[in-house]
Amino acid sequence: MGRKFFGTDGIRGRVGDHPLTADFVLRLGWAAGRVLAAAGGSTVLIGKDTRISGYMFESALEAGFSAAGVNIRLLGPLPTPGIAHLTQALGAQAGVVISASHNPYHDNGIKFFSAAGRKLADDIELAIEEEISRPFVTVDSARLGNARRVTDAVDRYAAFCLSSAPGLRLEGLHIVLDCANGAAYQVAPQVFSALGARLEVIGNTPDGLNINSGCGSTHIGHLRAEVLARGADLGIALDGDADRLLMVDHKGEIVDGDQLLFIIALARQAAGSLPGPVVGTLMTNFGLEKAFAEHKIAFQRAKVGDRYVLALLDELGGVIGGESSGHILCLDKASTGDGIIAALQVLAAAREAGRTLHELKQGFRKFPQELINVKVRERLNLETPSIVQAVKAAEGQLGSQGRVLLRPSGTEPLIRVMVEGADPALVHELAEHIAAAVAQAAE
Repeated sequence: MGRKFFGTDGIRGRVGDHPLTADFVLRLGWAAGRVLAAAGGSTVLIGKDTRISGYMFESALEAGFSAAGVNIRLLGPLPTPGIAHLTQALGAQAGVVISASHNPYHDNGIKFFSAAGRKLADDIELAIEEEISRPFVTVDSARLGNARRVTDAVDRYAAFCLSSAPGLRLEGLHIVLDCANGAAYQVAPQVFSALGARLEVIGNTPDGLNINSGCGSTHIGHLRAEVLARGADLGIALDGDADRLLMVDHKGEIVDGDQLLFIIALARQAAGSLPGPVVGTLMTNFGLEKAFAEHKIAFQRAKVGDRYVLALLDELGGVIGGESSGHILCLDKASTGDGIIAALQVLAAAREAGRTLHELKQGFRKFPQELINVKVRERLNLETPSIVQAVKAAEGQLGSQGRVLLRPSGTEPLIRVMVEGADPALVHELAEHIAAAVAQAAE
């Protein structure tokens, strides 16, 4: 994953002591340019999604890089994974993404990719953060960076996506595609149309304010309704920067990230191309873990967050991983999570098996899950005896047919209590009991 300098509370947010303003983004571009130039870099790419503040931040970054003597290539609206790919393909020293992913239009963020389409090296990150506080000095006029538009960015990325599924054809398949009024509104229809699908596109009229608004993977009900109304074979929903994917089958049933991960992993196993374990997160449904065990597919859990999934895949030599939210990694196809490429892998699996999406997702049964957020006033020790006792009692009742997870929220004063098991009534009862123990310990 790229280095994200800002949280996704966007132009209202802060990073450290720095508010996210055009002035600070100008300085960030200058600081990053100075560090990259000192390391021998000469060119960066800048891409964005469709939210209105992207224009402002794009101009600020462009000015900052130019002032540092670094050339800029502007990609325009393009999915985050497309920017990661083109950073490598065009030989740039870094790629910059202006996006707040699945968040509303009034949020924004900035993410950096290395020349390899991956996270920046730690020493580069630290050097940029240190450089921001130095006096702003513009290079001599003769050394200013120049800026140019990359006019074929969409075509280049579309060709890359198509190359991830060689031989795939989709003639006769009726697809509804929801682009979330986001970064994929041009490229995604181009990709699926090129494969011969009968395609109907929604969420492809961005106006700067409607990204992720009632559409896309964060509002999957809209796609579900359209698939049923139009009698389509399936639906594909991307998020604002198209690094996440959810799907809908012909019955209107949602196919989430865990189910997509299962479909892709089994297809890779059948093809003999599944090195290392599949990696999910602490929140991956227990049913998926059981299903992988039945199919003799190694499975590991990482902390919640795509960067942790990526790190564990790299450590263990795996190539397939993801989250329930639909952030799917196919590292033998792309360097980062890619909604379009993940969709193509699912469609290729369906074509190879001669089965519908609805049939493919029946391969594992999702366990009932209960999640309760317990408010706490301050940091709570989860090793408190009463909490430990409640958890052990629940685990004893669940046995090998369920699990318990307690974890603090990273952003709110909450303890998340999650219980999964085969019996929904028991799951509910145990979750309530543990939540009560946590609440009492927090008093």
